Amino acid sequence: MRISDLYSLGYFGGIGAASRNGILFKGSNYLELMTKVNTIVMDKTGTLTEGVFKVQEVVTSGIDKKEFIKTLAALESKSTHPIAKAIAEYQSSEATPYQVEDIQEISGHGLIGKVNGQEVLAGNTRLLKKYNIEYDVAIDQIIETIVVVAINKKFAGYVLIADRIKEDASETIKQMHRIGIKQIVMLSGDKMAITQKVAGDLGIDTAHGDLLPEHKVEKVEALKQDKSKIIAFVGDGINDAPVLALSDVGIAMGAMGSDAAIETANVVIQTAHTSKIVTAIKIGRATKRIVIQNITLAFAVKVVVLILGAGGLATMWEAVFADVGVALLAILNAVRIQRMDFK
Repeated sequence: MRISDLYSLGYFGGIGAASRNGILFKGSNYLELMTKVNTIVMDKTGTLTEGVFKVQEVVTSGIDKKEFIKTLAALESKSTHPIAKAIAEYQSSEATPYQVEDIQEISGHGLIGKVNGQEVLAGNTRLLKKYNIEYDVAIDQIIETIVVVAINKKFAGYVLIADRIKEDASETIKQMHRIGIKQIVMLSGDKMAITQKVAGDLGIDTAHGDLLPEHKVEKVEALKQDKSKIIAFVGDGINDAPVLALSDVGIAMGAMGSDAAIETANVVIQTAHTSKIVTAIKIGRATKRIVIQNITLAFAVKVVVLILGAGGLATMWEAVFADVGVALLAILNAVRIQRMDFK
């Protein structure tokens, strides 16, 4: 049995074990590369937080609250963003007959469109600044996620949104440090204050907020300047696709991930559990050990048989064992990874 066959056999077993744990590797090379990862960069929303937002408070300025939320919900119903879905669901108890047209999504800012003939802007404060719309600057001091709204170029109010950190996120970060990940970085389009708070709660080394998609790319490019770093990026949104492609290993959270993120990623986690990232690394390392064991076994047996053959002590049966027997042992060893517990 050739060394390349032993190599492939071991990694086929590892890919199978990953599949049993809800992790899809798009090639054995990425399974091997996972063993070398020492820097993990993570998106916040949908990766470390649940990405399931709930409307907590509605604050208006010069407009009826009911009219405000119906207008906003009509616009947000045209978006697939988790925050937009939360606002649309908040208003789902009542029909929204308003006509919505000319929708435009500005990446990292929000939505613009016409609702019943009125121009409506909904997003973060960067969106209002972009269109030179004045708003209550006290909003900038709010730590929680908010959606600010302007109607016909005038500030109309905001909606306070809440997101929760995933239950397994804190333990996942601890395990990453435990298994030797040198640096954990969090990138987010959310406010710096929110990003820093989440990072502090989870024990993340470095966090950057207020980022547009191109800024995330810049941050990863800066990390890649250090050639000693093997970087895995974890994300789930369509805006994460460029960073997933740039990183050494792109990991998509497939449970809530966009099609673009899943298509671009090298590894797809089929559940919403952040802990599966650690599982993927453990499977990669276990697979590498199996491959090394198989290669070592093959070399050892062949060397023994060669020595015996040189001394006239080896028969055809020893030669058969050195080939077929070693292959069977290697298969049994590769299958063993299927039964390992990677929790």
